Amino acid sequence: MSRAYNFCAGPAALPEAVLRQAQSEMLSYQGQGLSVMEMSHRSEQFVDIAEQAERDLRRLLSIPEHYSVLFLQGGASLQFSMIPLNLLGESGCADYVCTGSWSKKAIKEAQRFGDIHVAGSSEASRFTSAPAASDWTVRPNSAYLHYTPNETIHGVEYLETPSLNLPHTQPLVADMSSTILSRPIDVSRFGLIYAGAQKNIGPAGITLVIIRNDLLERSAYADKQAQGG
Repeated sequence: MSRAYNFCAGPAALPEAVLRQAQSEMLSYQGQGLSVMEMSHRSEQFVDIAEQAERDLRRLLSIPEHYSVLFLQGGASLQFSMIPLNLLGESGCADYVCTGSWSKKAIKEAQRFGDIHVAGSSEASRFTSAPAASDWTVRPNSAYLHYTPNETIHGVEYLETPSLNLPHTQPLVADMSSTILSRPIDVSRFGLIYAGAQKNIGPAGITLVIIRNDLLERSAYADKQAQGG
C-alpha cells in the first residue's frame, strides 16, 4: 500500500514508524493486555505516558521550569474563549493583532468577554500581508497581547517573534497551531502559547498550552468573579 502525500493545512501526516508502533500496541500496550484508549487515565501506565510526553516537549522547546505544560481537550479554537476568560483579570481589556481567519475568529470570541482592541490589522488588504510589530498600537492597560504567527488559510506568517518592549504584566499570547515545533522558539518571550496538536505534534484531539506560572493567578481571579466574589 502506498502512502498518500498530505499537503493540506489541517491534520498532518504522522511518521510511518509511529503508526506501526501504535498498530502493534493497539490490542496490548507494552504487554498490559489493553490499549492506551482503554486504560484508566489515573493508572500508573497512563500517567507515565503523560509525564514522558511533557518531559519530551520541555526538552524539545527548552521550556523553563516556571512554565506549566497543559494537555487539554476542545481543540485550539476553545482557547479563543478560555484565554480571555482566564487572563483578562481586573483590567477587562486585551489587544489583538488581526492577520487572517484564525486571529479574526479569536477576536470575535474574545469580544464576548471584555474590551478587545485591534492593535494591528491587514484585513483592509484582504490579509495579503501582516502589519509590522512596530506599527501595532498596544494599550498600556491591556491584560495581554494576542497574535497568530502563521495564518494557514491566507498564507501569512511572522517568521520571527515580534520584538516588543512589553512589561511583565502584559504577556504576549500566541496561537502557534501552525508553527509549534517547526523551528526553535524562545518560550520565555511569551506568557502563553497554545496549539492544536494535529499539524506538527500528533493526531487531532489534544491542545497544547504552555503558560507562565504567575499568570495562573489570574485564573483564580476569574474563578472568584464567576462565583460572585
